[in-house]
Amino acid sequence: MTPRVKTPPGGGSDGRSTRWSEHRESRRTDLVTAAVAAIDEHGPAASIAEIAASAGVSKPVLYRYFSDKADLYRAVGHWGADQVTQAVLPALVESGPMRDRVYRACDAYLTVISEHPQVFLLLIEHRSADDPLADGKEQIATSLAKLIGDTLRHLGVDAAGAEPWAHGVVGMGLAVGEWWLRRDIMSREAASQYLAAFLWNAFSGFVADHGVGLDGAGQLRLVEVETPAKRPSRRKDAR
Repeated sequence: MTPRVKTPPGGGSDGRSTRWSEHRESRRTDLVTAAVAAIDEHGPAASIAEIAASAGVSKPVLYRYFSDKADLYRAVGHWGADQVTQAVLPALVESGPMRDRVYRACDAYLTVISEHPQVFLLLIEHRSADDPLADGKEQIATSLAKLIGDTLRHLGVDAAGAEPWAHGVVGMGLAVGEWWLRRDIMSREAASQYLAAFLWNAFSGFVADHGVGLDGAGQLRLVEVETPAKRPSRRKDAR
């Protein structure tokens, strides 16, 4: 016997189903905003009851839009990833020396997590087989991989490493962000400088191995490089 499919409120016509889907997504967005506010107030241990109270709904209503707590946390993880993406990517693609852009991106990232530290720590603490950050990390890494790949291709460097690089940057960002929030022994500006210096030197060293140099201002310059395999160094015209 074919199982009956629950019809959304308003009937099963395409138009009504679409309106229900739009309403559901809008309601989920509102509930995620309320969840963020509750976690900000009560910390990573915020209960479903506290989140429902922040949203002004009952727990059964909350579970009408989220299948369980893990589903809600995944939605919060998506929200956090959107916040980071919207802050970091514009800083990386705006005009100015490349090294300065890397610093501004790191500073933008730490600024975002400092505005909602309890939310960030909750997502970190609930990493498991059902990691609420999994989709968000993939979203950020995909955006970074495209940007890194385009940059490497512009420099005439093999861009095959763009994706592992992007995932490495995401992992480092999570580790440094958690350390910075928990230890609270360094200013945001100083932590941003250290994180940016590591990423900048790793990137500039990588392209230098391929015969391309970046000066302190992020401009291309000519360099002579001999790889471990003693391949002839590649040269790029200064731009």
